Amino acid sequence: MSIRTILFDLDGTLINTNELIRASFEHTFKKFDMQFTSEEIKHLNGPPLNETFYEINPGLSEQMVAAYREYNMREHDDYVEAFPDVYETIKQLYEKDITLGIVSTKIKKTVMMGLDLTRLTDFFSVIITYDDVVNKKPDPEPVEKAMNLLNADPKTTLMVGDNFHDIVSGQRAGTQTAAVSWSEKTEAFLKSYHPTYYLDTMRDLLTVAGE
Repeated sequence: MSIRTILFDLDGTLINTNELIRASFEHTFKKFDMQFTSEEIKHLNGPPLNETFYEINPGLSEQMVAAYREYNMREHDDYVEAFPDVYETIKQLYEKDITLGIVSTKIKKTVMMGLDLTRLTDFFSVIITYDDVVNKKPDPEPVEKAMNLLNADPKTTLMVGDNFHDIVSGQRAGTQTAAVSWSEKTEAFLKSYHPTYYLDTMRDLLTVAGE
């Protein structure tokens, strides 16, 4: 059954925020006199910030989230850019009348900052963020909410992401799924969650959507 709706994670999938995220964590840990290696920080990327910092230190988690977000927003535009072929591919999918949406675990403000900076905002018919749901990915709620707002059929919907949260959320919502090769997660790790597709480049979506 052909793809009519494509939902995207944002960070690490459409826009490259990896260095910004790493710098934001490093700034926060330095401020609170905590030591984490680069490899440890890489594994913190994905879940909602409040969950990540609560697991590290429940008593300081709110202050750590605030410190992270203040630095992240202040430095955002100096770090963030779209991954190769993202703008062109999204534009072509839009022109093919594929309905597009964003499903992110970030707060609305930073999601919109990234989309506006990379000139992607107008292509998306729905934008689901941390602020819009009770249960975050890998729960199906964010994907289901996006589909409900779009009147999308799960069978013709594809959820695209760079981490297992995206794949599992899509699978639980009944969609097809795609993992991206430019993720900081390894190919073996992502494929262990059995996504429907594994994208070597962003332009592979044009082929997938045309099947």
